Amino acid sequence: MGILKNIFKSTDTNNAGENKPSPWKELRDLKTLDEIKEISKEKPVVIFKHSTRCGVSRGVLRQFERSISDYKEADFYYLDLLQHRSVSNAIAEIFHVIHQSPQMLIIKNGEVVKHESHYQIAEVDLKRYLS
Repeated sequence: MGILKNIFKSTDTNNAGENKPSPWKELRDLKTLDEIKEISKEKPVVIFKHSTRCGVSRGVLRQFERSISDYKEADFYYLDLLQHRSVSNAIAEIFHVIHQSPQMLIIKNGEVVKHESHYQIAEVDLKRYLS
């Protein structure tokens, strides 16, 4: 759990001393994927698949975290795909996407409406999908 604490804690240096709550919910099991499909019928859900051994993934994750603070109407799930590879494989199968890392999926009404990987994640117009 130590690595997740380091990832999930606030690293915003613009507001020194201010601790912001993490937007992330951990995705660890297949049951949660079923819950995500149901939740997405009420509000958008974002899954971020992250490889803790990849510098690109780490950088994209940090950049993505800066862009999501305004979206309170969506749920954000974080998957450590090295720890939970079976869940990552299930995501590819259930949502009909090719596995990549890092990878971001936006789910509405039980379906993926947008997915990107690597540096293209930063190019996604989140306002279009999450507002």
